[in-house]
Amino acid sequence: MDIPPQLRCLFAGTVEERNDSYVIEVPKQELQTGSLQAGAMYRVALLSYSTDSDSTQNRTQSESKPRSQTPPVNEGEQRTVDIEDLGDQGDGLARVERGFVVIVPDTEVGERVTVEITDVGENVAFAEVVARGSSYE
Repeated sequence: MDIPPQLRCLFAGTVEERNDSYVIEVPKQELQTGSLQAGAMYRVALLSYSTDSDSTQNRTQSESKPRSQTPPVNEGEQRTVDIEDLGDQGDGLARVERGFVVIVPDTEVGERVTVEITDVGENVAFAEVVARGSSYE
């Protein structure tokens, strides 16, 4: 592969879905080294990631993966949330700290509901409605 002289940085990252966009986080050290400037426009290329062996893949992925933060919700916790959007399956989506998504079935956009967190994953949590409040505008 030819590497052009305009290449400013190269790192491995995971594509995340946020709202109606896909996001790849740029490691802070890339900005600190002066190779990138916040707010500047850059051309981005995405290359698929593959390796020859599972052991190499596991080692490389764990080395390149940023340390994940602990989800901001816990199983059994109750929260009052606003349903901001609907997911592909029609379930309500609420966002809490750091944009963490909570999926709430049987809700509509604009509803304010109190939910109980039933399952927590690394990037998303699931909840059930325990009380319905008023809609917000």
